[in-house]
Amino acid sequence: MKKIFIFIAIVTASFSGFAQGNDPAAKKILDAVSAKFKTFKGVQANFTLKNEDANGKALGVKKGTVSMKGSKYRATMAGQEIICDGATVWTYDKAANEVTINKVNNDASSITPQKLFTNFYDKDFLYKLNGEKKEGKKVLQEIELTPVDKTKQFHKVYLQVDKATQTLYSTRVIDKQQNKFIYTVNTMNGKAVLPDATFTFDKSKYPGVEEVDLR
Repeated sequence: MKKIFIFIAIVTASFSGFAQGNDPAAKKILDAVSAKFKTFKGVQANFTLKNEDANGKALGVKKGTVSMKGSKYRATMAGQEIICDGATVWTYDKAANEVTINKVNNDASSITPQKLFTNFYDKDFLYKLNGEKKEGKKVLQEIELTPVDKTKQFHKVYLQVDKATQTLYSTRVIDKQQNKFIYTVNTMNGKAVLPDATFTFDKSKYPGVEEVDLR
């Protein structure tokens, strides 16, 4: 689950906004991604995380899912889950059979999967459009982001946007040791019908779970 948080934290920062004076072509694309996402009432997406070292050697591949509706979300990867009903967040660790319960942090800097695709109002990055390339039948537009704050744990972030659908296709994060974390959105359904029960932790489905309530 730590990697889900890292993913959301880094990309949230990249999508939280962009400084004035940057590449207007890149801004136009990012604004379109945000506007498109806001039209979705319910979203289900499957993603893949691939880790590589500085030499390009694969260190591992994991798959995950995320569901979103309004301020509610549910993210799952490698036997761990983060579930939020808009007011409470449950973080479940399958190996420990333990769930940690917290209140939602409503600060502007708080992290949610929704911010992965929206919210363009920060000044943390310089950004530019690197151009387009084809991958299969997709035309991908790549945007390069460089953190203004050089103390950040990552060196570069590369976003790839599907030109036809105006949705995020992949995020490649490069840390200061040149290790790479590549997140690819394999499928996205913007018309998902998601009952509210999807976004609550049902203790009866986790026999023997230990609760750590930090509210």
